[in-house]
Amino acid sequence: MALAIGLAAAFPAQAACPMALAVYGERAELAGIDFRPNGDAATVTNTFKMWVGSGVLLDGIVMWTDEPARSLGMLMHKCPEGDVTGEELAACTLWQGVVYTADGQGNIGLVPKHDEAAPERLIFPDLGPALRQSAIFGANGFTKEPWDVFQLKGCQE
Repeated sequence: MALAIGLAAAFPAQAACPMALAVYGERAELAGIDFRPNGDAATVTNTFKMWVGSGVLLDGIVMWTDEPARSLGMLMHKCPEGDVTGEELAACTLWQGVVYTADGQGNIGLVPKHDEAAPERLIFPDLGPALRQSAIFGANGFTKEPWDVFQLKGCQE
């Protein structure tokens, strides 16, 4: 199953792959993540697309909080465009939490900015159970919940 959505090519994972071009997959290939260039946004440090099941596409962002500093992630499905209220945003948000990283030695960290090197693994705590509780689980979308850990699979061109 292809992990990249609409990519011209994905190359084997390299240590120098910037976060903005990283491609991740989870162990059962039920979900994949493609990070996107983010520009110089002040609050959103990373943007990505996550596919789950066979064709459900989620929009993802990572923002850094102040005290304590954490890489807060959000996964959304079909949010309204433009100026949205907090209530509208809450209604289309399927998962929210701190996104952690892990390296081969088991060191845990936080998501780097879009222009920094991509880590070996990303951890989205309780992602599967949160998606299972969403309105797009089952007949409306996908039927198997993904694992919380995603491995770096490649780097977009």
